[in-house]
Amino acid sequence: MLVIRAKNYEELSRKAAKYIANQVELKPNSVLGLATGSTPVGTYKELIRYCQEEGLSFRKIRTVNLDEYYGLRPDHEQSYRHFMDHNLFDHIDILKENTHVPDGLTQDPCAFGEAYDEMISVLGGIDLQLLGIGSNGHIAFNEPNQHFVAPTHLVKLSENTLEDNARFFDSIDEVPPQAITMGMRSIMRARRILILASGVNKAEAVKGMLEGEIDPMLPASILQLHPDVVLIADNEALSLCALE
Repeated sequence: MLVIRAKNYEELSRKAAKYIANQVELKPNSVLGLATGSTPVGTYKELIRYCQEEGLSFRKIRTVNLDEYYGLRPDHEQSYRHFMDHNLFDHIDILKENTHVPDGLTQDPCAFGEAYDEMISVLGGIDLQLLGIGSNGHIAFNEPNQHFVAPTHLVKLSENTLEDNARFFDSIDEVPPQAITMGMRSIMRARRILILASGVNKAEAVKGMLEGEIDPMLPASILQLHPDVVLIADNEALSLCALE
């Protein structure tokens, strides 16, 4: 895993956006796997700038998102479809029909998961997958578990994740307790993975991902097995790591 250090969140966001912009320039019809949460917001702002000010075009890009809260409508202000529209899609020249976010209202999560994974396969697989890392080491909403879950699936969110995400809601009681999440199979089949980490609250998880054993109780550790992973992290997120 290649580790790129950023001095702060702003530099992290610029470096990450440049990495993604290079992918778009080199392969204008790329399939991008996209993430939500607070970490990629700065990256998306910089990608918007690339599009609006420097002519970077997303016209031929296809996207697949990692996850969606189960039970939220796409137009709910805390849904990840709304997040993506508000923070990226509405401000670039991407075709909305080429953007895919899991269906949080599906009545059959198992069948939906199979269909979502098949859709990714039909698109040709993910060229570049953007990830964040949870304070408990989750990637997407793949929570600490006794085993790695391969397919897109319905997951019960951990107390740690509910507490972390409560800041986006009026109270923790409003955070949906379940989510539809891409599983490890589609993530690990991505040709390239870019993972971002910012803040001291991610330091333990980052240290475990880089230096610990591969363990489903720290889901991000599976990335040690992928041949092309870049971690961009700020000084706080790397504060516990013994890097040269």
